[in-house]
Amino acid sequence: MSKTKKNEFRPDDFVVYPAHGVGRIVSIEEQEVAGLRLEMFVISFEKDKMTLRVPTSRASEIGMRSLSSPDLIDRALETLKGKARVKRAMWSRRAQEYDQKINSGDLMSIAEVVRDLHRNDDQREQSYSERQLYEAALDRLTREVAAVSGLDEGAAQKRVEEVLLSRAA
Repeated sequence: MSKTKKNEFRPDDFVVYPAHGVGRIVSIEEQEVAGLRLEMFVISFEKDKMTLRVPTSRASEIGMRSLSSPDLIDRALETLKGKARVKRAMWSRRAQEYDQKINSGDLMSIAEVVRDLHRNDDQREQSYSERQLYEAALDRLTREVAAVSGLDEGAAQKRVEEVLLSRAA
């Protein structure tokens, strides 16, 4: 393991863990697991009231990454203005694809899910599973926008919703 990779993340850094979204590294500690000494990132997900321990040697192969650049945030918000692309596949197949995109941790993929599942007031109702996927994607997007922009989550959500409403106009 090269030193540069290991020290890529530091305590108090915000990181994106693909399956859980934005978290903050609380500390880096050593732990004994099955007789092996492992160095672990201790990541706290405030909103979910969850703490995760990730071996430092596996962080990049798991897909843990730094926050997106402000430029990438702007591109993701621009994606929201596009026209929804809904494939004609069965809902179960599309739901699976949306779920994979959300859990990929890729900001652009998450923005595409938000764009595709967003409904205006004058459009038909969403099913329960559609709404669950939409809210999960919106939450992930909003939390990363908040962390990168230095906004609280409420202000970040308002910013995302303004972009979504501007495409309807």
